[in-house]
Amino acid sequence: MGAGHGHNLHYHGHTVIHRLPAHAKLVALLLFVITVVLTPRTAIAAFVAYAAILGGVAALTRVPAAYLLKRMVVEVPFVVFALVLPVVATGPRVQVGPFTVSEAGLWGAWGLLAKGSLGVLASVLFGATTEPREMVRALEKLRLPQPLVQIAAFMIRYLEVVAGEMQRMRIARESRGFRARSVRQWPVLASSLGALFIRSFERGERVHLAMLSRGYAGRLPFADQLAASGRQWATALALPAAGATVLAAAVLA
Repeated sequence: MGAGHGHNLHYHGHTVIHRLPAHAKLVALLLFVITVVLTPRTAIAAFVAYAAILGGVAALTRVPAAYLLKRMVVEVPFVVFALVLPVVATGPRVQVGPFTVSEAGLWGAWGLLAKGSLGVLASVLFGATTEPREMVRALEKLRLPQPLVQIAAFMIRYLEVVAGEMQRMRIARESRGFRARSVRQWPVLASSLGALFIRSFERGERVHLAMLSRGYAGRLPFADQLAASGRQWATALALPAAGATVLAAAVLA
């Protein structure tokens, strides 16, 4: 029970972005992503401007570029889908090098890559500058349904506990000569996953009973509530405001 608390995404720092209240940053992130999604995919200059804005925010956070890029690997499935889209899409075809691809598919792939990459980068910056516990408090502050807040809180708290359990089980299997090299080893892996599920379920029951014995009544106790000053809100909302300005310029051009 004394394992890590899910700090893998967070990059410790003392910049102005790090010090902003989590709920203000979450609202700014949501508004910026909505702005990016609403941008026509043909407005290429607008996406370049969004990238420049996020680059400025990243510079303010002083988070290394390698740290951010490593955590953007989550976007790989979208990249693969974007690469396939021009090939499988229908409509007028255009020549791109030795290949003939769909023009509509090319625009769709560009929109997916541009909007997805900007959204992922903005989210990674939010995660890198916000403690996981502060994220949960931000959800509480913004009055999200309590079940969602509690699911997020327990996921953050016990994700690394379960991951550590999986690592110990893998070491135990390999110390006994097990190697998953073919389909014949899949039953062993399935048994391991079943055992992991049972252990996690039992751990959840023990945690729930411990919480009830300490007066848990369906709401997570937070010692203090988040608060943001007008200046902090203005700083946080500068990002979506800049994005809205870019969108307006792209639409009116």
